[in-house]
Amino acid sequence: MSTSAAVAKASAAALALDAYFVRQHIGLFKAAREYDLVDPHGGQIALRSREPRLGAFTKLFRFTDYKRATPFHAQVTDASGAVVLRIDRGVSLFLSKVAVCDGAGVALGGFQQRLWSIGGRFDVHDARGEVVCSLRGNWIGWEFQFEHEGRVLARVSKKWAGVGREFFTQADDYVLQIEPAVPRDAPVRALMIAAVLVIDLVLKS
Repeated sequence: MSTSAAVAKASAAALALDAYFVRQHIGLFKAAREYDLVDPHGGQIALRSREPRLGAFTKLFRFTDYKRATPFHAQVTDASGAVVLRIDRGVSLFLSKVAVCDGAGVALGGFQQRLWSIGGRFDVHDARGEVVCSLRGNWIGWEFQFEHEGRVLARVSKKWAGVGREFFTQADDYVLQIEPAVPRDAPVRALMIAAVLVIDLVLKS
């Protein structure tokens, strides 16, 4: 197997886990949103999300009441440092519209916050604009689920029996649990991972 093929296989595997423990890096004067996505079964970091291109004005507004309106350009990398996802949103004055691409910049889809939604619901769509699932739930209690046509595809929760208490070291730690029935190579998996990484800026900040 060539080196590039091995890297691609490792990147695909990092996006194919059924559960991720999501931990935000907290700092008093930290403007950028940084997350580690840990495999709760093995304890290793599977993915990292960083904002490498955070502008000076964005940094400034992240410490104000307008932080939810600020743009973000997050990069998700695997354990080797290869970029596997790019998550982008411009300035958002009312409703969030987020674009998601793979590491090569090929569009995978995105999500659009629903007008007058209760609980912060938004739709996740593929590259053709078709809705593949919707995120709904209680953002105050960090209890969400991804649903499509009455079927639950994944859940976001601060309580999961598969994660020990030692994982939950701060208020914004949570778990993304994807149903095993969702194909491991399905683009919706990457879109759901991207969505949980920006819930904080889209809905909770």
